[in-house]
Amino acid sequence: MSDKRKAKRAPLDIYLNKYMGGVPYMSRAADISPEGVSLARLIEPQHEAKRVGLQFQLPGSEEIIYAEGEVVREWVELSTAKRGERSGVKFTLLTERHRKMIDAYVDRHGRPGSEN
Repeated sequence: MSDKRKAKRAPLDIYLNKYMGGVPYMSRAADISPEGVSLARLIEPQHEAKRVGLQFQLPGSEEIIYAEGEVVREWVELSTAKRGERSGVKFTLLTERHRKMIDAYVDRHGRPGSEN
């Protein structure tokens, strides 16, 4: 599989709230970039919604980040370590303060864009 990611990404192993239709569902993040986040589906209904809300905290921070995003990629991961349904969410609405927090986190913990 080719990877078209250009942005630096950082591993991010946290649980977060993913809002669909105003209802929160728990998801697990795998990595984050200034442009978006990769998520594993845990317990959520099948849906066609592309717009989602996100609520999460970066490791080491007490501040809750609120963001809106669009699901731009969905796939099934077959590797043993990450088995399950996954999605890529591109940020569409994020405050400048939260964007800077994510940028700083990625700068500290990141690696050049690559397939996980």
